[in-house]
Amino acid sequence: MSANITANPLETWGDELERYALEECIKRHRFDSSLSVLVLRDKRAELAIRFARLGAKVVVADRTDVKQEIEGRVLAAGFRDEISVAACTITDIPESVPCEPFDIIVVRRGLCALPYDEARRVVRQLLLKLKIGGKLYVSVLGLHSELSEGYAAAESVINERFGKLAPALAEKYGIHQPVCLYTERNLFMLLLEAGASVLRTLTTTYGNVKGIGVRV
Repeated sequence: MSANITANPLETWGDELERYALEECIKRHRFDSSLSVLVLRDKRAELAIRFARLGAKVVVADRTDVKQEIEGRVLAAGFRDEISVAACTITDIPESVPCEPFDIIVVRRGLCALPYDEARRVVRQLLLKLKIGGKLYVSVLGLHSELSEGYAAAESVINERFGKLAPALAEKYGIHQPVCLYTERNLFMLLLEAGASVLRTLTTTYGNVKGIGVRV
């Protein structure tokens, strides 16, 4: 598969990490037809639909204000029975979610809007929603990306790195709240400290950071 790379620091669709997750879905489905996937933030339902086409039962967790849009897209694609929608944010995922425990969880967005310590707590909770051996795929915004230019917390250590982007970049990408930007090592440590076995981390051409953790 060829890479689909854009210059947008917010790229998520079609990126390398999501291809790893889709390939994992294909491999697991050969041995388990009850495969389940949780996707955090998928307003257009694109990734959820791709998982459903591979035979997975999928839950999309996203904000209440986009729930109806997601359900409409799922219905139009013909996957009403395969995809359900949970109206929640990354910090208030219900204790019990349909199809839990999951084989695969993909966090497309949301972690960077949290201070590091809170992000670690969220990742720990997500790991508990996986089957033993299940995989967590995480995307975060990178400290070594365009977003670091004028970033208020650029020189802070990771536990204190939570600040606003430069006004021009905040406007360009619609990120007006404080964020935590990560290095690849920061994400490795986040997964490790949350209790995951870290399978791999990577940095995209444009400086964003991806990681895969396994529940052990």
